[in-house]
Formats: sequence, C-alpha cells, structure tokens
Amino acid sequence: MSIKTESKKLVLIAAVFLVFYFLPVGAGRFDNAVMQSLLLVKWYAREHVLLCLVPAFFIAGAISVFVSQASVMKYLGAKANKVLAYSVASVSGTVLAVCSCTVLPLFAGIYKMGAGLGPATAFLYSGPAINVLAIILTARVLGFELGVARAVGAIVFSVVIGLSMHLIYRKEENQKAEDAAVMPDDRKSRPLWKNGLYFASMVGVLVFANWAKPIESAGAWSAIYSAKWIVTGVFLAALIFFLFLWFSKKDLAEWTGATWGFTKQILPLLLAGVLVAGFLLGTPKGEGVIPSKWVSAAVGGNSIWANLFASVAGAFMYFATLTEVPIVQGLVLAGMGKGPALALLLAGPALSLPNMLVIRSIMGTQKTIVFVTLVIVMATISGMLFGTFF
Repeated sequence: MSIKTESKKLVLIAAVFLVFYFLPVGAGRFDNAVMQSLLLVKWYAREHVLLCLVPAFFIAGAISVFVSQASVMKYLGAKANKVLAYSVASVSGTVLAVCSCTVLPLFAGIYKMGAGLGPATAFLYSGPAINVLAIILTARVLGFELGVARAVGAIVFSVVIGLSMHLIYRKEENQKAEDAAVMPDDRKSRPLWKNGLYFASMVGVLVFANWAKPIESAGAWSAIYSAKWIVTGVFLAALIFFLFLWFSKKDLAEWTGATWGFTKQILPLLLAGVLVAGFLLGTPKGEGVIPSKWVSAAVGGNSIWANLFASVAGAFMYFATLTEVPIVQGLVLAGMGKGPALALLLAGPALSLPNMLVIRSIMGTQKTIVFVTLVIVMATISGMLFGTFF
C-alpha cells in the first residue's frame, strides 16, 4: 500500500477520534438535538416507510422490470415530444401527493429505464411540490395570494428546472438517446391494458393509504378520508388478484428482486439523512443544534439574503406532506416576510437533506448540485418578486 493511502486512513482515524473526544455529551442543546433526531427518525419510520416508501419501492421495481425501455424513451426520453413529456412530469404531483423522499424510488425507476434527465428531474421536483391539498391548505392558512403563487410557481419550476437540466447536459442526453435507439428491446410484456390496471392498483394503494385528513369535516375530500382504508383495501385486493391471474413465479421473483435493489440503495441513505436533519434543525416539537430564533431572525423582510436563507433552509429541512404549512405559519407569526415564505414553500417540500443524499447516489454529485442550485436560485428570485408586489 502507498504512503498516500495510509496517510489518508490515518487522517480519517484521527478525525473520528477527535470528534468523539470532544463530543459535547451533557450539553443541553446537544443532548436535545440527539433526542430530536431520534424522535424524527422514529416518526419517519412509523409514518412514512410502510405506507409511503414500501408502495413506492414496489412501483419502482415494477417500472424497471415490466415497463419496456422503448416506452419510457418514447414518452419521457431525451428526444421525446417535449410538450407531452414535460406536461406529464409537471403535473404528476396532483395525483401522487408524495413527499420529497417517497418520490425518490419512482424517480430512480424511470431514470434508470431511460427517461431523459429533463423530464425525470421535472417529475422529481413536481412530485412532492404540487400537492392539491397542500396548496389549498396554504391558501386557507397563509392567504389566497400565497396559495396561488405556490401552485403556479411549482408548475413553472418543474418545467424550467427540467429544461435547464436538459440544456446543461444536452450532449450527454443526446448520446444517451442515440445509444438507446440502437439497443434492442426484447422485453415481452403483458397487453397494455393489463399493465395499466396493475400499475393503477399500486398507485391507488400509495395514494389512498396516504390520503391526508382534510381541513373541514364536510365535503368529498372528507368522505374519501373516512373511507380511505376501504378504498385502499379494494386497490390492494385488485393488485393481489392481478398478480395471481397474470404473473408467473419468474415475474414475481424479478419484481421483488428489483424492489429490493431500490430498497438497499435508497432506504439507508434516507434514514441517515433524517437523523442528520433532525439533529441540525430539530422537529416541530423541539429544536436541534441550530436555534429556531436564528431562522426567524434571518427571514424577516424581503431582502435577497432573507429569501436566499429561506430557500437554503427549506432545501435542507425535511417536510412531511402538509407539515410545511403550519411551520411557515409559525415563522410568519414570528416575523417572516411573504417573499421568504414563498421561497421556503417552493424549495422545502421538493428537497431535503435525505432527498439530496439519495439523488446523488442515482445521478451523481455534479447533477445533484446543479439541480439543488437551480431550485434554490429560482425559489430565491420568486420570493423576491412575490415580496415586492405583495
């Protein structure tokens, strides 16, 4: 072994030793931050893994096994019809209503099957950003203007970010499209209508199992919520029926194998990221090592700094579906400006530290940095414009 390699190991060991040597165990804020990180990851495991991530992993596995690469390239590839590709990607969140972590297996599935970087990243942003109930809740709690601005901004963001990623990496994308064009697609799948029903049943389980409690006890949304487990059970029964009727043991083995592959790649990074996010930023019930008063003080007014800070803080925080609204409401009551509020709402739900760690494992460090930077910059600009006019 080279001296250089051994020197790196020595530095790493020394660094780890120094971290543990000076670990501030016993300090109130540090101990509380550790507790908050454990509480957050416990809550995440209970509320999101079984109902959100597990169905998403199975859908991602199904995409990689049962959807032909030719189909993905036709509708979402680098050379696909741009209007169709970005239209589908930009409004997907209205159907899925997933958080920044649940969207990751789905993104990984379509990206690895040949979807263009532009449509794939448009889907990656829009999936958690365009949530109908969250937008309605934003308008009710934070004001009609902010609700509309969030809805319009999220749709525009997804398209602009997707097109920007495509243009930045257009040479790589064109080469990817050319390579895929000459690859034989020998996959023999069931008829389209069978695959459609199969995927619809899985999406139904994902959507209705996570149907959020409405603001008011009356209305269609409330009626669906009261019957969510019945509807979920119907979709699950349909899925089991389709599997029994149309799938061979080989099909099931390939599907579960692909699902396990996505689980191994994504879940450990997500849990590690949630731990770190809880340690740094805390939870709605307690603070992390970064005091919340620092955040409140930094997002007052409508300066470029306030909007940038709100965008960056939102990008690294973890928001479960709908939780961003009461958090922003609390910050607004503490003096947060309307511009920074919109910036946080546009950057926060679509990104998080766990989300970034997984994206990096899927499309690499450079593309992840570019994607995150685009979200932060656009959220900052949007916040400044909104704060100026409203």
